[in-house]
Amino acid sequence: MRSTDLIRFARMAATGNPLRASLLVLAMAIGVAAVVVLTALGDGARRYVMNEFSSLGSNLVIVLPGRSETGGFNPGNAITNTPRDLTIDDAQALQRASAVVRVAPLVIGTSEISAGGKLREVMVAGTTAQYVELRNLGLAQGRFLAHGDWRRGASEAVIGAKVRDEIFGSAPSLGQLVRIGDRRFRIVGVLAASGQGLGMNTDELVFVPVSLAQAMFNSNTLFRILIEANGRDAIGAAKRQVADIIKLRHEGEEDVTVITQDAVLATFDRLLGALTLGVAGIAAISLAVAGILVMNVMLVSVTQRTGEIGLLKALGANGGTIRMLFLTEASMLSLAGAVVGFLLGHLGAAVIRQLYPAFPAYPPDWAVLAGLGTALVTGILFGVLPARRAAQLDPVQALAKR
Repeated sequence: MRSTDLIRFARMAATGNPLRASLLVLAMAIGVAAVVVLTALGDGARRYVMNEFSSLGSNLVIVLPGRSETGGFNPGNAITNTPRDLTIDDAQALQRASAVVRVAPLVIGTSEISAGGKLREVMVAGTTAQYVELRNLGLAQGRFLAHGDWRRGASEAVIGAKVRDEIFGSAPSLGQLVRIGDRRFRIVGVLAASGQGLGMNTDELVFVPVSLAQAMFNSNTLFRILIEANGRDAIGAAKRQVADIIKLRHEGEEDVTVITQDAVLATFDRLLGALTLGVAGIAAISLAVAGILVMNVMLVSVTQRTGEIGLLKALGANGGTIRMLFLTEASMLSLAGAVVGFLLGHLGAAVIRQLYPAFPAYPPDWAVLAGLGTALVTGILFGVLPARRAAQLDPVQALAKR
């Protein structure tokens, strides 16, 4: 039998029972669509986190107070070793490192801002003039905090776009006096709207000099020290130099944690990549279920088409031809289901992107190809048993049942 005749015969057999064909296509489509949508969610989460960390700045090194260790707990250390706080002096000392371009100390706390009879709670970030360049933040109006002595900051503040809208409305904000906590500040700048990022909405932030933030919150410690290395190749050197300087200042104690942006990105990339593979594997189970359905329906089809198989054998068709007919039919149904599932999956991912524009829910190419390939292979594998059973039928007995 020629290939064209084989395909034509398989197509007629597949469409001869529309309900059966529709159920097979639907089962396979659901499996492929699940793979596409779930991998789009997993890979979208990975891209979202990568983009958020990248938006923190470039070539970033972060110093956190306290030492993160994986060793066991030692009661003696808990009594004798008390981690030192990070101070403004520590941050200033880091500017001496040759691999460092910028250093920005950071103090975080919450307070109330009031002006013109309006009051709201805000997150206050105490930092220095280098922070805006280190974080690549944009200004809608005015300027950022002035350069100067980190221990004697001027009473000036930079507010987020949402804070400006809620406190001042359509009135001008630059140069206005506001009360933050128990202190008065003059507004010198307004940040450009940027929205939520890693749990911190810069539109609702208020920036003040780091020394005034420490006085406001009655604390001498820093929340973080953000450092920009002078290039991607210098990140490792910057990390080592920063750790050495802090250790020297803290009397030889390694009581801080120094992490790099690249290390954090690599960790999240591995974790979320594994998550994407995991959800793809879970979704692929539905393809196996669809394959079992293909096998069951094709076995029933063999029973129903016994007479047809006997007639084909009587006309000279051998076992290989019968086997190819049923495998071709199973492949065509699986391929149709895979294509429908591919379209449904992309439609589902598009709906997610429409509902959550900031979430890049795009299915990775490897997942789409794997879903399509798995659907086709599953259909063929589970079609082998029915095809073999059809090929082994005795033509005389098959015709007798016609």
